[in-house]
Amino acid sequence: MPQVLEWLLEADNPSARYLALTGLLDRPEDDLETAAARVAIPAQRQGRAILNAQWPEGYWVHPDVGYSPKYKASTWQVIFLAQIGMPPSPATDRACGYLLDNARLPNGLFTADKTERGAIPCLSGNLLRAMRQLGCDDPRLDESTEALAQEVVRDEFRCWCNAQPRAVRMRDGLPCAWAAVKALGAFAEVPAGRRSPSVQSAVESGVALLLGGDLASGGYPAPGGPSPLWRKLGFPLAYASDVLEALEVLLRLGAGRQPSFQAAVDVVASKRDGAGRWALEYTPHNTWSSSGPVGRPNKWVTLRALRVLRAWE
Repeated sequence: MPQVLEWLLEADNPSARYLALTGLLDRPEDDLETAAARVAIPAQRQGRAILNAQWPEGYWVHPDVGYSPKYKASTWQVIFLAQIGMPPSPATDRACGYLLDNARLPNGLFTADKTERGAIPCLSGNLLRAMRQLGCDDPRLDESTEALAQEVVRDEFRCWCNAQPRAVRMRDGLPCAWAAVKALGAFAEVPAGRRSPSVQSAVESGVALLLGGDLASGGYPAPGGPSPLWRKLGFPLAYASDVLEALEVLLRLGAGRQPSFQAAVDVVASKRDGAGRWALEYTPHNTWSSSGPVGRPNKWVTLRALRVLRAWE
């Protein structure tokens, strides 16, 4: 661990340094080293490339709901910026405000295509978590969190995307584990004492879905069987999820030491190399900047794994 920490704390990657200081060493945000690392993230290659591509109005590529093209449009930049620990700034405020104004339906859910059919639960979960992590405090976030909770309680995480052929209605699809992970990630950003009855019910439903399947293999309802991406540890994460993200949100929500956890933790631990690092096994294509070569040790994946193992232990 000391050698890995030394690697993660290197000054060449302020994002990894900041995330290691806060997520592994429990340094507070006002710690001098923590604050210095975070303020350097916008100038880091990944953060700089994303911010340089942003239009003054707050969007990326073109003015629209921001879902397409993957993974250069506005939706994905907000999600990716949050994952590298980008500090709040006028640029992130404009990005969040743009999506709240243009990608949010009257019912509070976020959409990929201006329609209710495009309001897939993983999208709302991803954006709500990211916006809160980026420091957005718009009251519409609470409204959208409630709308997402009511949707998943009603439909039990069913999604038309998780059907073969694709279903017409959301509730005609199978329950989606990826959607459960993303929604739980959003709900975890709301302090337990502030969660409404609908949000708490949605948390319980999502935890039950994930613990009712096979965490280690991703054995959840799906037309083609478990996705191979479930056991590929990635960065940054887009709409797909993996075993690490599932473990992270479950542990954060206090799901407890369930029997199914150990096998999933063993999958993560088995991927550690002799130097105590984890390789990047999956990364989205067509991004503004690379997160590193696939198959090589990766600081962000290593951070994700160490945080989960630390929480488990």
